[in-house]
Amino acid sequence: MHRKKHIWCAVMIILITAFDQVTKLLAVKYLKGNEPVDFIKGIVRFNYSENTGMAFSMFSGARWFFVAVTAVVCIGILWYLFSNRCRHLWLYWSLGVVCAGGLGNLIDRAVYGYVVDFIEPVFINFAIFNIADCAVTLGAASLIIYFIFDLFKKEDKTVE
Repeated sequence: MHRKKHIWCAVMIILITAFDQVTKLLAVKYLKGNEPVDFIKGIVRFNYSENTGMAFSMFSGARWFFVAVTAVVCIGILWYLFSNRCRHLWLYWSLGVVCAGGLGNLIDRAVYGYVVDFIEPVFINFAIFNIADCAVTLGAASLIIYFIFDLFKKEDKTVE
């Protein structure tokens, strides 16, 4: 059972990371140095950006700090997932998605010194982001939901 779960999780992590990297390569090839391109007019456009910081370009210039922290977090997650310590499937897959996003941005930071961002919501004043950012955000949201459900599940057990 564990072996099959591990294989599928590894495949998912590789696919998300690869999708992130391919979309970033396309952004560099077609968007860098060019005008933004509407994807869904008035909602989302593709606009090339290089982010040397973290979310919303905070802490710009701390490249090796981010590389080190992201590497440690990803290694920790992978160890936890593949050492059979993670007992809940929801937690397992949520952590896998977070790790995939972390790896996508880690590759950029380590190789280029910045993260390629290209997805820009235009209906709201928000940061430009990428697929890896989406994975980290969705994985983290799923983790929060998991922990909320787990908290209530534990409360139910103590009431009995």
